[in-house]
Amino acid sequence: MRWENLTVESGGNQPADAALFGADAVTTRTFDSPEFRGITFHEVRARSIVNRVPGASRLPFEWTVNPYRGCTHACVYCFARKSHSYLDLDTGLGFDSQIVVKVNAPEVLRRQLGSRRWLGEHIAMGTNVDCYQRAEGRYQLMPGIIAALRDHANPFSILTKGTLILRDLDLLKQAAAVTEVGISVSVGFTDQELWRTVEPGTPAPERRLDVVRALTGHGIGCGVLMAPVIPFLGDEPSQLRATVRAIAASGATSVTPLVLHLRPGAREWFMSWLAHYHPHLVRRYERLYAEGAYAPKWYQRRITRQVHELAEEYGIGPTRAGMPRRVPAADPADPTNTVEPAAGPTQLTLL
Repeated sequence: MRWENLTVESGGNQPADAALFGADAVTTRTFDSPEFRGITFHEVRARSIVNRVPGASRLPFEWTVNPYRGCTHACVYCFARKSHSYLDLDTGLGFDSQIVVKVNAPEVLRRQLGSRRWLGEHIAMGTNVDCYQRAEGRYQLMPGIIAALRDHANPFSILTKGTLILRDLDLLKQAAAVTEVGISVSVGFTDQELWRTVEPGTPAPERRLDVVRALTGHGIGCGVLMAPVIPFLGDEPSQLRATVRAIAASGATSVTPLVLHLRPGAREWFMSWLAHYHPHLVRRYERLYAEGAYAPKWYQRRITRQVHELAEEYGIGPTRAGMPRRVPAADPADPTNTVEPAAGPTQLTLL
């Protein structure tokens, strides 16, 4: 394993999101419990935890905190798989089962936030791998991280597929009282069979939407990143409608669609999965993604338009704060309707 390219002495060739640590600080552990069977944890002591996003990135933020590398959610499309190759770790099964844990992340973050050089800029979390993946239940790094951000009134956002975020509800409420806090839950589709094969380590989509209900019920606005929309498997109009309707019923403040993108590392693993489960789609994917990691603009625009139209129909999105939002009554004849309508109007609070 190539730990040395993350040490301070390794020079300037580190990936932008790498927290620096010394190779002598690595402790490897396994735990003989059902939820961690087959998973190896590499505990490291980070020397830095606030990471600058590369200037060429399409991401709308400049700083991130990533307490973990690798992710037990095991989403076959995860763009962060490539980062495991920096450690000479496999970007397939290795990414799912070899988890780097920055065990001192809360203390390092608190120190960096207190530095005179830090200007209190927005920090995004969950943008590389999920900070509420299964490992967080054991290592419990996020409470200390949120507390540090709260104590410095530093704005932040969290994107997650994990239901464990509700454990930190009180801390999130405290932080929201003193700074800007944005929470988004990722739900790209509600199809159960697709979920079981493409996101095998995640909570079910309906459980994630329960998180949205809980957060909004406690006054914390929560949007949904409808990602990824998977071509030819999750993009039928009936599938998009079912997903947007379920998101609306959860009380989400917004829905933002994002079409699957296949960067190196993720592309090879996803295409291997596709050849196994849906071999008839391989050629179609090769054509759709022939120009690179992103689907063609025409396809992205089509999905975005469809989702935005559905969001408007169901009352999610760019409306005025405080306007009531109602989910239309379910049509019993509509086979795509699997979600009960909301009991009454829900106040919309935009992030």
